Amino acid sequence: MSRIGKKPVEMPAGVQASVSGQTVEVKGPKGTRSFTATDDVTITVDGNVISVTPRGMSKRARQQWGMSRSMVENLVTGVSTGFKKELEISGVGYRAQMQGNTLKLALGYSHDVNFEVPAGVTVTAPKQTEIVVEGIDQQLVGQVAANIREWRAPEPYKGKGIRYKGEFIFRKEGKKK
Repeated sequence: MSRIGKKPVEMPAGVQASVSGQTVEVKGPKGTRSFTATDDVTITVDGNVISVTPRGMSKRARQQWGMSRSMVENLVTGVSTGFKKELEISGVGYRAQMQGNTLKLALGYSHDVNFEVPAGVTVTAPKQTEIVVEGIDQQLVGQVAANIREWRAPEPYKGKGIRYKGEFIFRKEGKKK
């Protein structure tokens, strides 16, 4: 039995949802998002509550129950408050700055890295050593942050590179003479 699927999704003020068939469309102050569920679950909207129930008790229906509920909750969170990933840059000479729709990264390569920001997310660099990725699609925000981090992942000896804010990097001891 899904424990997460049993809990209904509460919609905050200013958020509206509509269901047509298996598609849920959620509108809020930050935008509009939709999700199409499988035929294994039923999605209903009652006032400001969205509930997901399985059709039958097969293994697949129970799997889709919790997953569909989580997807609907992510839609509601995205259109009301949005998602945010913060990255920190550490290393001598490593820095970031925004130029239009391009994030320019100096990461110790012989050239600057130009990262084109995709539509649907907003990337800002409040400081030279900080990058903030924001948007209403949790998957897209996480993927863009991971793509930026991929250019110079933190290394274990000096900790240089791009890391998520608050991420712990396991440090190694260097060679001994």
